Amino acid sequence: MKKFFRNNGLSITFFVLFVLSMIGQIFSGLAEHNEEMREEGGQQLTVGQYFSSGHFIQSTFENWESEFLQMALFVILTISLYQKGSSESKDPDGGEEDVDKEPDPNAPDAPWPVRRGSVILTLYKHSLSIALILLFAISFIAHWLGSRADYNEEQTLKHLPVQTPLQYLGNSRFWFESFQNWQSEFLSVFAIILFSIWLREKGSPQSKPVDAPHHKTGD
Repeated sequence: MKKFFRNNGLSITFFVLFVLSMIGQIFSGLAEHNEEMREEGGQQLTVGQYFSSGHFIQSTFENWESEFLQMALFVILTISLYQKGSSESKDPDGGEEDVDKEPDPNAPDAPWPVRRGSVILTLYKHSLSIALILLFAISFIAHWLGSRADYNEEQTLKHLPVQTPLQYLGNSRFWFESFQNWQSEFLSVFAIILFSIWLREKGSPQSKPVDAPHHKTGD
């Protein structure tokens, strides 16, 4: 068990942080929503009801959407775009790297899609970006529908017209929610790409060695 936690400590820690943050979001979001309903004369919700509310779905998936978009673009763009000196980039002057080589089906412990070949291998070659794009698409749709539900609830309380899903795609509120999250994700990636040229963190695989020159590219 000790070895299991040592080998999986990074993912376990981040999952625990995710769960704790989600619990905090649920109860603080429920309190905020019910406070708004008290002020506007709407129906207050229980914790169970809150999970299916537009308020919870919108606030959750607008953030997930931006995270998966950022990760998908980063994975795809680092295939062919470079940043000289960054630990987050391949070396533009280094020639072909291990990640660019065609997979060897005879390599020791090669994953089964590599041994199988054919269409399975083609999909496996791009499985990371495919998974991230699908998660982005799912999150985008959930954000869209959740945000619409929350918007229509507010409109109903104000005795104003509600919108269909298609109409809401053109609503500035929906796109404001998306863009305010997208820009923060793109800024954070931009920052780590450039900061890793000149700044170091001893012991982190996201950093170059402390004594590495600034022009060294990659980890």
